Amino acid sequence: MRLLRKSLATATATLALLAGGAIAAAPASAAAYNGACGTGYNVVNSAQVPNNQGTLFLTYNNSNGYNCAVTIRNNPGAALPMLVGLRRTGDESSARYDSGDFTTYAGPVYVHGSDTCMDWTGTINGHQVTRIATNCG
Repeated sequence: MRLLRKSLATATATLALLAGGAIAAAPASAAAYNGACGTGYNVVNSAQVPNNQGTLFLTYNNSNGYNCAVTIRNNPGAALPMLVGLRRTGDESSARYDSGDFTTYAGPVYVHGSDTCMDWTGTINGHQVTRIATNCG
């Protein structure tokens, strides 16, 4: 049975790569993108907040050139300190943040980002993840 599972996993990964995609395994409790950025925004990147706290999502809207970021908790509940931040790499004047005590998610925040790299960060209850100079173009 173990060999069958391994073979199925290998076949699935191969099919995804042939189709131009990639499989990224996520923990069973990983937060799902909740659509907070609105219509036309598609997830282009994500990062797990340490200690299985949640997920930071970066989205992009092809029609208007804006990126959007949102930090989503794995286990909504009592309000906890949270933050989401987004900016064009090297451009502090473009930085947008949403922080406070939230039950489910922080954000969304929006920054125009066509033809540039993005810096994005998220914090849940003191656990932070940051990505610098990603999703360039």
